[in-house]
Amino acid sequence: MAEKQITKPAINKNRDGIITRYTAATDVLEAAIRGLDESQLDLSLSADSWSIRQIVHHLADGDYLWKEFILRAAGNPELEFSLAWYWCIPQDEWAQRWVYARRDIAPSLALMRASRQHAVELLKCIPGIWEKSLPIPTHVGGQQMATVTEVVEMQARHVEEHAEEIRKIRHVHGV
Repeated sequence: MAEKQITKPAINKNRDGIITRYTAATDVLEAAIRGLDESQLDLSLSADSWSIRQIVHHLADGDYLWKEFILRAAGNPELEFSLAWYWCIPQDEWAQRWVYARRDIAPSLALMRASRQHAVELLKCIPGIWEKSLPIPTHVGGQQMATVTEVVEMQARHVEEHAEEIRKIRHVHGV
């Protein structure tokens, strides 16, 4: 699996707007799954794509992993941030290892909501945190610098994109 690309936030450079999207993302995700029963959480676009349940776990775990970036940037910006241990294995393999297909989504949703609330407090209270950056190693041996602003915006967008995928799954299956 290729590493996650950090893109400069071209959409909504306004920090208040980014915080609003970042905070609202859990609500957006919950709205996308509202009314689904346990069996409907296992619907997917195709036999080889992730189910709604797996997408929810992927989002919560990814959110958890990237929150460490915020903490590191605030606490020790001299060191690089690496998810090489994660990126070296395809995401489908992590989904299997972490049993995405069989787990209850409620704890993942609760973790995501709490983690985002915690991150927002950090963003509001730590002076200069938005500009802090960390180098992230790439697969080709270089480094890519990313700011907290870019990571927070990326995580807001990540949920929005997957919520749209869930809405497509629902549409395809008529639920």
